[in-house]
Amino acid sequence: MDEHRFLSLGAALTAGGVLLLSPFAPPPGQPPPPPTAAQAWPGAQRGRVPADLTDGMPYTPILFFDAARSVGSAPSPDGRHLRLVLQSADGRGRELRRLTLDRNPAFERPATDGEVLVWVESFGGGYRELWAADLHGGVRPRRLTASLGYPLFHQTQYDLVIAEGRVHWVAAGSRDDTEVRSVSLTGGAVEVRTEPGRWAMTAWPWLVDSLTDLAGTGRLRNLLTGQERAMPWTRSSLTECTPTWCRAVSADDDGWPIIEVVRSDGSDRRVVARRTATTVVTDVAVLNRFELFVELAPTTRFTGRGRLMVYDLATGQTVRISPEAGNVAYRAGVLWWTTGTPESFVRHSIDLRTV
Repeated sequence: MDEHRFLSLGAALTAGGVLLLSPFAPPPGQPPPPPTAAQAWPGAQRGRVPADLTDGMPYTPILFFDAARSVGSAPSPDGRHLRLVLQSADGRGRELRRLTLDRNPAFERPATDGEVLVWVESFGGGYRELWAADLHGGVRPRRLTASLGYPLFHQTQYDLVIAEGRVHWVAAGSRDDTEVRSVSLTGGAVEVRTEPGRWAMTAWPWLVDSLTDLAGTGRLRNLLTGQERAMPWTRSSLTECTPTWCRAVSADDDGWPIIEVVRSDGSDRRVVARRTATTVVTDVAVLNRFELFVELAPTTRFTGRGRLMVYDLATGQTVRISPEAGNVAYRAGVLWWTTGTPESFVRHSIDLRTV
């Protein structure tokens, strides 16, 4: 099922364009391990989300509102529908939508501004609709549009952007153009703006050139002012940028991966991790503060799990989140992951906004 398409740890073995040939443990003689999240951030809000709803059906979150409350999908007990469910802190769920499973549905690309939740409903054959629901009050969800064009989603939290009372996304245009599309949060006609080049959405009101760049020629463009900025050049690396930070993944002279971050103006370059480290989500420097990565363990190739870590740009400190994390995902300020096995697991969360 394709509810959220975040990079799983298994897929991340080659994330950032660097192939990790063998997940050996770091050499002996290194300094003590970094502090745990509980040690470094004692006031951060954490949560544990059951794998099943109270009706016994498996639940897959696609977005967390805080460490305890989330929205996600779950099949109906009769096996005929896929439901979109708001799960409260006490574990009770409120159904927002249900779609018949014979249409091969999925709830995807969630985004929220704290007042409204928006998402894409996709079906077999490529048909998609954009929906919204108010998070406060009993107003029923509403379809905003089915005119999404040929949307270009890049597995980031910016696939849908809520700004200025509208939902924004990008779609394939003609030849080398990109369509920047938007619709009011109340529905109505879709506005289409054509931008020359290949662009992806990033933090409003910016576009990023092709999302990733290998040749050192990437750009950022402000939709409101037309201002353009060049991405910082990096040597033989895969570079991904937001208006504030860029991440560069390259290989050292021995072929080991290096993850670096640098401000989008080219200053303040830092090495985040190296050797057994790999990126784990597409988003760069989330909340303009935290770079997420995983250190591969000797057992990773068998379990698909590794050590989930966070580099705190504000303090320069690396923090241990989990010694054996899988199914890592991030949206709207909250990081979540699972521990255990595919058959028996626990889902954990931490609200990075509370650090």
